[in-house]
Amino acid sequence: PSENIDCPCGEHPQTREHTLRHCPRYDRYRSALWDASTTVDLGVILGTRDGILALAKFLRTSGAFTKTGHPRTLRTTPMWEDEPEDGGGWEEDREEGEE
Repeated sequence: PSENIDCPCGEHPQTREHTLRHCPRYDRYRSALWDASTTVDLGVILGTRDGILALAKFLRTSGAFTKTGHPRTLRTTPMWEDEPEDGGGWEEDREEGEE
């Protein structure tokens, strides 16, 4: 592959098991996985509803498996109330004589 497959902690290669169970970079986030499986059994984490929910929390808070290794920022849905009253400088073109 053209990308480095080593874990930034030095493990070669970086695997799902390493990231979820052993990588010291994610030690402080791993408690989310322990809620579903105290041994972080991959069959439980990847194959049960509770495991998937725990995995989602782990991924959201840890940034594991992202390109940067940092948590992604949550995007919020734009709200009409947050739009500027003047339309933000955008106006529709109107024909002469129209209001």
